[in-house]
Formats: sequence, structure tokens, C-alpha cells
Amino acid sequence: MKDITKKYDNGEVTVVWKPDLCIHSARCVKGLPGVFNTAAKPWINVAGADTEAIINQVNQCPSGALSYIRNIKEV
Repeated sequence: MKDITKKYDNGEVTVVWKPDLCIHSARCVKGLPGVFNTAAKPWINVAGADTEAIINQVNQCPSGALSYIRNIKEV
């Protein structure tokens, strides 16, 4: 089985999605539909909400399929 990892970056945060871990609880879609929309391609739109809202929603993922990395801003 191939380990698939997808990354979506808005400059401040990178959302990491590991589809093999997803249990399809739909918490992300129900909680922040402007970012997580399974009818769209790509299904994660990190421009759909502010960074803190995205982080808060990703933290509610029960399977760990969604995670995030805060991007370091260079001065």
C-alpha cells in the first residue's frame, strides 16, 4: 500500500492530510465547510478561513488524518 500524504499551505499554516488514516467522521466538513468541501477539487481550501479557525478544526480530527504545521515566517 502506498502512503499518500497531501499538503495544503496558506503561508501561515500547512494542513497535512493522510487519507489512509481518515475514518470519514466528517467533523472537518461539518465544522468548517469553507475549508473542507468534499465536492471541490482540491477538497481542502486553506484560503476559506483564517489560520486559527483552520487549526482549531484540524485539532478536532478524531483519526489523526488531518494535522498541521505552523510555517515559520522569515524576517
